[in-house]
Amino acid sequence: MVSTPRNTRQRRAVAAILEDLDGFASAQEIHDLLRHRGESVGLSTVYRNLQALSDSAEIDALRNDDGETLYRQCSTGHHHHLVCRACGRTVEVAGPTVERWADSIAAEHGFVDVAHTLEIFGTCGDCPR
Repeated sequence: MVSTPRNTRQRRAVAAILEDLDGFASAQEIHDLLRHRGESVGLSTVYRNLQALSDSAEIDALRNDDGETLYRQCSTGHHHHLVCRACGRTVEVAGPTVERWADSIAAEHGFVDVAHTLEIFGTCGDCPR
């Protein structure tokens, strides 16, 4: 039986920060924003809550080029991300061609119950190149 994460004050505070962000943010950035808002939440508590929210598919997590995990409140349903390396702006995109390719290549090799993630990093049109 899978337990549901407790909806603590700290979890609600972390979730509220994520709702206000347009792009992905690191645990440290989220912790700094919480402190700026006057929330008394330790960094380890932020990490723990981000992991629980990610595990329950309430938020998306990805690794940037430096290997740091970044988090974002996303829409429901399968999607991919375009992420600006300069400003962090993130756009959710559907990828039907990617979905067909993943299913096809998996079937070709005898794989079933396939899942995948796809993040595309670049520089958005608003950032200097």
